[in-house]
Amino acid sequence: MTQPTFVLRSRRVVTPEGVRPAAVHVKGGVIDRVAAWEDVGANSVEDVGDLAVLPGIVDTHVHLNEPGRTEWEGFATATRAAAVGGVTTLVDMPLNSIPPTTTREAFAAKRAAAKGQCSVDVGFWGGVVPGNQRELAGLVADGVRGFKCFLVDSGVAEFGWVGEPELAPAMQILAGLDVPLLVHAEVAGPIDAAAEHLAGVDPTKYMTYLASRPPAAEEEAIKLVTRLCRSTHARTHIVHHSAASALGLLREAKSEGLPLTAETCPHYLHFAAETIPDGATAFKCAPPIRDAENREALWRALGEGVLELVASDHSPCSPNLKAMEQGDYMAAWGGISGLQLALPVVWTEASKRGFELADIVRWMCTATSRLAGLSGKKGVIAAGADADFVVFADEERTTVTPELVHHRHKVTPYAGESLRGAVHATYLRGIKVAERGRVTANEQGVLV
Repeated sequence: MTQPTFVLRSRRVVTPEGVRPAAVHVKGGVIDRVAAWEDVGANSVEDVGDLAVLPGIVDTHVHLNEPGRTEWEGFATATRAAAVGGVTTLVDMPLNSIPPTTTREAFAAKRAAAKGQCSVDVGFWGGVVPGNQRELAGLVADGVRGFKCFLVDSGVAEFGWVGEPELAPAMQILAGLDVPLLVHAEVAGPIDAAAEHLAGVDPTKYMTYLASRPPAAEEEAIKLVTRLCRSTHARTHIVHHSAASALGLLREAKSEGLPLTAETCPHYLHFAAETIPDGATAFKCAPPIRDAENREALWRALGEGVLELVASDHSPCSPNLKAMEQGDYMAAWGGISGLQLALPVVWTEASKRGFELADIVRWMCTATSRLAGLSGKKGVIAAGADADFVVFADEERTTVTPELVHHRHKVTPYAGESLRGAVHATYLRGIKVAERGRVTANEQGVLV
């Protein structure tokens, strides 16, 4: 498809200088300039009136699962869902595919599987697992944007977890390569201790599952990671932070000037443990969704900057793995399906608490682009960046129904939720790839 030349104009464009009327000039797939609203020249104009125009969302925490577990999700379905939801760039996690992205050979298989299937741009994280230190430099040379590790059982046998003996030398290597390490920050000790007290407790109760992943697992993991970050100076990022009790540790690390950042996820910002029904295994994730007081502490940390970004942690599976008929939280696969819905979910809650669209861009575009090494190219409406946009009706309300969901499977805890904000159109490098809930241009995505 030929890359168009046109002007996208709105009375509310979210730019680095603030929200203002602007005419965004697009040429050759990139933003040529951001001009005054009336400055359109002789170009074709797409005027969206008072609808907000945001940079395309950059989601740095997505499990695509292909190759190997495409029955859970795959490049085609996930990237179509992303386009409909205003996500123009996503970064794939290295596990749940078979093989996982832990060797150069496996990464080549991943790229081959993605070819010709992507409706939005896709980048890749590699994995740090026991025994693959010699692969790390080669994976960076081949194009991974950083690495993910687990400090506890990942849930899949082919992606092993690492302790300090493996993690310390890996972080030394990554510091030299100047790429980030993304850490699933739970350790096994407190989880194993909790399990001893839960034998015979009803596994269909959400509170049973919540008790099985205590905040101490996150607290101890962050203490370990902080110490290694201090000694290696490796850029380190805590994924899907859940426990409010560990926010003080993150605050201390930031005040010390360590290169340590952290994210949280839409489901931790939207739901609360008190309202999760028993047997509703679509809500299961790790770390778990905690109580309302915990949720409000996460919001305060976002406002303060202790938590820097929001990413979906889209981790779907086939419905039978969710053990929905049994309603057994302890047997169900842990993962939330929410890639397509991340923007309106976060805006629904942010707008209640006095945050603005510029905050959404800060958390879901600017900071995520920085983590993935894409600053200046993605996540910003400025000259020289890719012409990736979301036309967003921030006052419109939508109720989530199965027919609206483009993920491979319709199982999501957001089913039935009334959300504020609707994506009217998504542009990828100037091409409209989705409009009002349908994909309008397939296979426009590239591997970044």
